[in-house]
Amino acid sequence: MNPYIESFLPLFVAMNLPGVLPIFMGLTDGMTEVARRKLVLQASSTAFGVAVLILFAGQVIFQTMGITIDDLRVGGGLILLVLAITDLIFGDFRQRSPDEDDKETSTIGIVPIGIPLTIGPAAITTIIVSQQSFGYVPSLVSLLINLTLITVGFLYGPRLILKLGADTAKAIAKVTSLFLAAIAVAMIRVGIVGML
Repeated sequence: MNPYIESFLPLFVAMNLPGVLPIFMGLTDGMTEVARRKLVLQASSTAFGVAVLILFAGQVIFQTMGITIDDLRVGGGLILLVLAITDLIFGDFRQRSPDEDDKETSTIGIVPIGIPLTIGPAAITTIIVSQQSFGYVPSLVSLLINLTLITVGFLYGPRLILKLGADTAKAIAKVTSLFLAAIAVAMIRVGIVGML
């Protein structure tokens, strides 16, 4: 059991459900329950696909394309920063949100919720290290458990916020957008320092 536990814990910390959940709720504020569920399915399937690809072919992909973890940090940080600024200043970010009546499928579940919020540079690094240290099976099991926890948190977390009232939910959404901007800047900073 030790390889499974030792593989699970670092990935749980790297995926950071308690830190990602408020950001998810801020990004999906005002969505209907049906739209949010579609978004969670999109984000979870995207995160799973990327994580499995990284688990089995991450090193080959990085070496072939000349990509480093620091490149991912800077790229992911820039995406998050743009989204946070858009939400804070313009307030029209949720126009991209999926609705059950919309014919076009939104990509918010893919970017930024699936990547890089759910599977970001920290999780990608942890998956690669876990595979090298514990093998494919423990790493895959820990990945599935962590993604299940994230999915359950995304599905039922917003209900807790809704009980606090609409004004409180909006305030939390704006505060989490501010923290999202700070996280983005931190990712960019760490990536640039790593490059230097």
